[in-house]
Amino acid sequence: MNKKKHHERTRAQESSNAIERMYITMRHLFNRGFYKPMGVSGETLREALLLLRPEIYGSIAEEKAELEGLLYVIDRLPKGIEECSFINLTSDEGYANSHFKPIIPPKRRRNCYRIDDEQMNIEITRGRSEIYDILTHLTFLFVESHKISKRVLIDDIGNTTRDWVKLEKAVLAAEELTQPEREIAITHTANILGRTFNELTEAHKKFTSTSHPDRLLHIIYWLGKLAIEEVINNKKRTVTFSPVLRERLGHHIHGEIWADHIKDVLYKNNLLERPIHVISANMHSVMNSVFASNALKSLKPKKDMFQIYEALSQKDNEALRKKVVKEATQKGMIYIEDQSGTNIDVQIFDTAKIDFSKTDINVSEKFSTSEKPVIFVMDYAFGEQAYETIDELLKPIKVNGKKTHLNVESISIMGKAGILEGGKGDIMIPSAHIFEGTADNYPFTNELSKADLEGQGVAVCEGSMITVLGTSLQNKEILKFFFNSTWNVIGLEMEGAHYQKAIQAASKVRGSIRSDVKVRYAYYASDNPLETGSTLASGGLGTSGVKPTYLITRKILQQIFN
Repeated sequence: MNKKKHHERTRAQESSNAIERMYITMRHLFNRGFYKPMGVSGETLREALLLLRPEIYGSIAEEKAELEGLLYVIDRLPKGIEECSFINLTSDEGYANSHFKPIIPPKRRRNCYRIDDEQMNIEITRGRSEIYDILTHLTFLFVESHKISKRVLIDDIGNTTRDWVKLEKAVLAAEELTQPEREIAITHTANILGRTFNELTEAHKKFTSTSHPDRLLHIIYWLGKLAIEEVINNKKRTVTFSPVLRERLGHHIHGEIWADHIKDVLYKNNLLERPIHVISANMHSVMNSVFASNALKSLKPKKDMFQIYEALSQKDNEALRKKVVKEATQKGMIYIEDQSGTNIDVQIFDTAKIDFSKTDINVSEKFSTSEKPVIFVMDYAFGEQAYETIDELLKPIKVNGKKTHLNVESISIMGKAGILEGGKGDIMIPSAHIFEGTADNYPFTNELSKADLEGQGVAVCEGSMITVLGTSLQNKEILKFFFNSTWNVIGLEMEGAHYQKAIQAASKVRGSIRSDVKVRYAYYASDNPLETGSTLASGGLGTSGVKPTYLITRKILQQIFN
């Protein structure tokens, strides 16, 4: 037997065990109510993460600091978390009505509150996946912080290197640093992190924000400072889970409020009994696919529709977006901004109010004469939250004492995923979802096929998808194993199996929707974690995501309208 192959498999098995251990440990720590990430209780998590060496965290297991991974994590955690020794995960416990200002991380919609100098509260309203996400990021952060303390402590009474003294002086200076002062501070920091001056100057630019020009220096200093406090004075950082969060988790509290409110809106608008097509996607592609053609008709002779969609996706084109929203609202779009804590906004389109001759989507004669359906678009769920929201949405509702089942004709899921064969912007059509770490699998008949989307200038592949516990827990060995195994895996994402579990329960077990409900799944690739430099930490999709997003959206709509 080929020795290299054998080694790769055992590395994949090790990785798989490490993921499972992290998963079990996180559940155990949650039930316990608190833990110290750098203490004995956090040891299993740290060891598993270092064994796994996830692709997204780059050089976590080496002596030098990992900068791209740090940016990825910091963008998903609240501003100022590096200064806090007490991190408290809570449920929605009323902080919104207090003097505390919510801090929302740039890349994750969650409300966080800085309680005082030492404490940060993070509100969990999206289920277990959110807890796994945060704990993994915190473990990474604290492992990195101890790398800093190891490099700057000279002895065990707290004396530090000259580099550290100079960094501290720069960070705590009252005035903003001049360019020469900044470069001096970067020199000392590069030394502390085991990186070159050049690498650190590049990283410094990526971290800079208008309100905080020296954000990177600030983060490195505070991470190091708290690690030194842990080593010298045994002041361990602590993560706690509030009693209310522990009691509520897994009970679909937010999902139920979300679904009830939506059904109430459908009822008040006399749409509850109509045929419904559910689409899980972003908040722009369905609206733009239907209404942009008419709203922006002055642009059409000069540009094709995909150029128009690209223009709509650019930050500085607010005026164009407003035109489309105005058109959609006039033609009956109902927008439901989330108040439930799920962070899932909704758009409802009554197709009876849409004049399809003014759109560029073909509609069959049968559709024109049949009862007009309602298109229900929900924003992306996060991991296990997909089960909670769809499960609650598909349950029947009591109207005037009578049980009413929703007439759901189809459920379409469009999402972003990591691809194993291909690159950013390619399309994946799944035939089954497999839960990571188990052999649990959810095959289904996908109404979308490879043939539907081919020949449009975007590569398309078909096969199984892995539903993973978290985006940040993958490494090359485990992905290669999936890719080369007989599971025929083409990509990985976080929600597919959760959606399918809820759909199967509603249609095949509970009988709350029709058993022949049509399902469609399609993903576009946000990254290829098997290619070095193509992980999520290497940055967003930019406009390369526009074409696949709209190809998928338009194909879903064409199938619904034909």
